[in-house]
Amino acid sequence: MRRYDLDWLRVLVFVLLIFYHVGMFFVPWEFHIKNQQVYPWLKYPMWFLNQWRLPILFVISGMGTYYALQKRTGKQFVWERIKRLYIPLNVGLFFIVPPQVYIERLVKNQFVGTYFEFWPAQAFKGIYPNGNMSWHHLWFLPYLLLFSLMLVPVFLYLKNHIGLVFYQWMNRCVSSFGGLVIFVIPLFFIEFFMEPLFPVTHALVGDWFTIIKGITLFLYGFLLMTVKESFWSGVAHYRRVFFLMAIFTFVALLLAISLEASSIRLFILSFLKAFNLWFWILALFGFAARYLNKENKVLRYCNEAVYPFYILHQTFMLVIAYFLIDINCSAGLKAIVMIIGTMGLSWLFYEFLIRRWKYIRPLFGLKRSAK
Repeated sequence: MRRYDLDWLRVLVFVLLIFYHVGMFFVPWEFHIKNQQVYPWLKYPMWFLNQWRLPILFVISGMGTYYALQKRTGKQFVWERIKRLYIPLNVGLFFIVPPQVYIERLVKNQFVGTYFEFWPAQAFKGIYPNGNMSWHHLWFLPYLLLFSLMLVPVFLYLKNHIGLVFYQWMNRCVSSFGGLVIFVIPLFFIEFFMEPLFPVTHALVGDWFTIIKGITLFLYGFLLMTVKESFWSGVAHYRRVFFLMAIFTFVALLLAISLEASSIRLFILSFLKAFNLWFWILALFGFAARYLNKENKVLRYCNEAVYPFYILHQTFMLVIAYFLIDINCSAGLKAIVMIIGTMGLSWLFYEFLIRRWKYIRPLFGLKRSAK
């Protein structure tokens, strides 16, 4: 039975990604190009989104994998993952991401010339940031492909050998508040021991903190679906408690950031980060299970459109941002133009150049025939 709340969450999280990337143009953190004026206060809402936005996507992807394997063999699943992830990644590498690198080189005075003087002659020389070839915002795809291929033997074994003892244990876990929270323990150890040693790079090679944390959340998604209705009933029942705990731990996290550097500070931050992200995930699943497990025409359209939007959006956003950098107007007006322009251009490309053409659809991760 399809979970429409998962579809809604997936769509909403990817919509937030557009707002997040627009925010990166204005926040003091490093980004490809920056507005003339940045705003330190933006760090706080950006931190808030950072806590749960990507983790919940990995969990949702693990849940989707559970459903995908119910009607596929291992070989069919691997081939489906390659078509849905590897092909769009290559399209992105060769056609979608290069305009972003070109704009960055122009802004930073690292290249002079037209785009077709940059692509393909310069676009694939060296690896970013020293060179020009990169997957930029599409880093999520190779990680998800890696997790799928690594864990498919585990998933197939669980699919065929879920014993009564394991099933009963999972049912007990997801039926109680403490049982749902217990999944946070491995996340704490990953935060405490790995994050200080392996800073996030999204380069895949050597990015051990992101890999271990992501694959753990991906595995969680699959495991939670082995006891589907028990899990959804549990998070829906405790959703308000999880929401209050998420707010409390996020406030505590903001206060703990100001502590002096020490091993105690690292322990506190790791503890709060792990618990906060897991409380947000459980709260969001709980409210979605209670209010969003229903289908309509908007969801059917958006559920297919969201993947091409994800692939396209940052290129359109950076093109718009490039023309706004030197304009003297408020950040709010620039942000509105960037959001509307990014969504509008992504929709135009999806609706008229991707959705309707059966040979173009697979290049953006869609089935050849429309639903």
